[in-house]
Amino acid sequence: MGPEVIFYSLAILFVLVLAGVHIGIALGLASVIGVYLSYGDINIALYILGSTAYDAIRSHALAVIPLFMLMGEVISRSGAAKDLYLVCDRALKRMPGRLAVATVVGNAAFAAVSGVSIAAAATFSRIAYPEMRRANYDKSFALGVITGCGCLGMLIPPSVLLIVWAILTEASVGALFIAGVLPGLLLGLTFVIYCVIRSVRNPALAPAVVRGAEIGADEIRSELISGIGIVALVFLVLGGIWLGVFTPTEAAGFGALGSLALGWIKGMRRTEFTEAIVNAGRSTAPIMFLLIAGSMYSRLLAVSGGINMIQDLFLGTGLTVIGMILIMTVIWLLLGALIDSISIILLTVPIFVPIATAAGFNEVAFAIYGILIIEAGLLTPPMGLLVFTVKAAVPDSTVTLGDIFRGSIPYWIMMLGVAATLLMVPAVATWLPALIL
Repeated sequence: MGPEVIFYSLAILFVLVLAGVHIGIALGLASVIGVYLSYGDINIALYILGSTAYDAIRSHALAVIPLFMLMGEVISRSGAAKDLYLVCDRALKRMPGRLAVATVVGNAAFAAVSGVSIAAAATFSRIAYPEMRRANYDKSFALGVITGCGCLGMLIPPSVLLIVWAILTEASVGALFIAGVLPGLLLGLTFVIYCVIRSVRNPALAPAVVRGAEIGADEIRSELISGIGIVALVFLVLGGIWLGVFTPTEAAGFGALGSLALGWIKGMRRTEFTEAIVNAGRSTAPIMFLLIAGSMYSRLLAVSGGINMIQDLFLGTGLTVIGMILIMTVIWLLLGALIDSISIILLTVPIFVPIATAAGFNEVAFAIYGILIIEAGLLTPPMGLLVFTVKAAVPDSTVTLGDIFRGSIPYWIMMLGVAATLLMVPAVATWLPALIL
């Protein structure tokens, strides 16, 4: 059977997902069936499955995923994330909407040591939302800033999505990390400006915060330790990569070690460390399984000739490169309303990247653009996964999904705006890697 087998495989995948089968299992089954249809021999299909699974997870580059997961888990459990938020709040005391802005800045800093948007959204739902509600912030406004800023975790390095993208496309993890810095800062700055403007134009959304008694010396010491520790971790991990001292894998190892030291200073002991390690493992295992299924899917695309067929279909339409990328954008946003980010990358990147590069779009800029759009998909109604994460984590039973969606729509629009800027000016993503590497 020829390249058309890819459509049969996608149809099987679609039916399995609608039937409630986990996306990893559905993708793996659809890929095995597709390879079987290509060769007509189940033994060949099973052999390719085994060899693909081995090749997919033996790479030492994959070690960065559990290590960064562990680093973010320890930072969250140690209380350093909450201290970081309070430090940002105190530093921004003269700014309108200071708690909302502190949430943006705190998310950006937390993203630089966690790499997972879901973790950031869950963490700041428990930390920032109660503070904003105590200050009489509008409920939807407070929920929106928490949900929207969670997306920074997948753009500001170290990002798990950038790691998965690099592994699938055999790109440089370090180059994608560096490429994500300026777009991530631009997105964060856009969020800050929005929060300030909304707070100035409608003070009822974000009333001025009046603090009570001065904080004690112990609290100041705790916040300083957390703030300095997190900044040191960021410089250790990202600075080490940019200066060429560490590979991304080595930087992840030193970052995890540094987070353990910070956790110990903050009072974590054996029980807390064990829980952090177990939770990091629970978060990592599904990702590894998805990578195996995604690698099998990529193998199917290669052996069936599906990539060449789809590429010819796209390039034969006569569309400009912008037109083709806009079609991909719509697909990403629709998928983002239904499934998680890693699954979207595994399903689409093996097809979309060759098309975009063949059309002449820079591969690094396309990676950052893709991550931005896929993360925007996590806010897309009716099934934005970040919205459901915040709903589950926020300590307020009166919060509805409508409250969160209403608050997060402006952030969804701002993300699309930054993505459009990147599409028009790819140098926003490519300038820094070209300067440093």
